[in-house]
Amino acid sequence: MSRNKVVRTPVNRQIPVIMSEMQTAADTLQEIGWGVSVFGSARIKPDSPYYAMGEALGTKLAQAGLPVIAGGGPGIMEAANKGAYTSGGQSIGLNIKLPKETKNNDYQTHSLHFEYFYSRKATFFMHSAAFIALPGGFGTLDELFEVLTLIQTGKIPHAPIILIGSDYWSGLLKWIANELEPRQLIGPNDLQLMTMTDDIDEAMHTIQTFMQSQADQLGYAAIIPE
Repeated sequence: MSRNKVVRTPVNRQIPVIMSEMQTAADTLQEIGWGVSVFGSARIKPDSPYYAMGEALGTKLAQAGLPVIAGGGPGIMEAANKGAYTSGGQSIGLNIKLPKETKNNDYQTHSLHFEYFYSRKATFFMHSAAFIALPGGFGTLDELFEVLTLIQTGKIPHAPIILIGSDYWSGLLKWIANELEPRQLIGPNDLQLMTMTDDIDEAMHTIQTFMQSQADQLGYAAIIPE
C-alpha cells in the first residue's frame, strides 16, 4: 500500500505555528460564544441517511441559537455546516488540508485554517458546550475518545456527549461495557458520559436542558428547551 511521503518538521518550528493557530481560534470563538462540536466522517455521501441527519442537526442547532463547530470538510462535516449555514446560523469550519480532502465545504460563516491536528483538536474542546458524534472512522473515534478522556479526567468541564446512530455506535458501547468496565479500566459511571440516540429532538433537549442548568455556573446563555 502506497503512502504519501511525510517530511517531519522540527518541533521548534511547529510550536509557533500551533500557538498562532490556537490563539486565532480562541479569539474567534470568544467572539462567537459557546457552540456545539459535531464530529463525523468526511467519506459519508450526500445521499446517505447519516448526511441527512447531520444536516437536520445543524438546522436544529442554528434554530436554537447555537453555533455549529465542524471540521470544515465534506461528508458529515459539510452536512452539519450546511444545516446551520442555510438556516441563518453561525457555522464554524475548522479546516485542515488533507490528501483526500482537497476542498473545504462552502457552508461556513467563520473559517479557521489549521496546519496541525493538535491545534485543530484543541479548538474543538476549548469552547464547546456539547459534543455530538455521528458515524465516522479513525478521526471521529480519535475526537470522541479524546473528549471522553478530557471530561473523565476533569481537564474540561462536564458536557453532553451524544452519539447519533444506534446501529453504528451500539457495538462500540457494548464492547466498552463488556471489556473495559469488568476489568475496571474505566470507572463504574464512565459509560454514562455518553448518550446514544437516533432522535435529533432528544439530542437537542439533552443539550438545551444541560446548558440551562449550567447557565450561571459556566456562563452559558440560558437556552430554554421547548
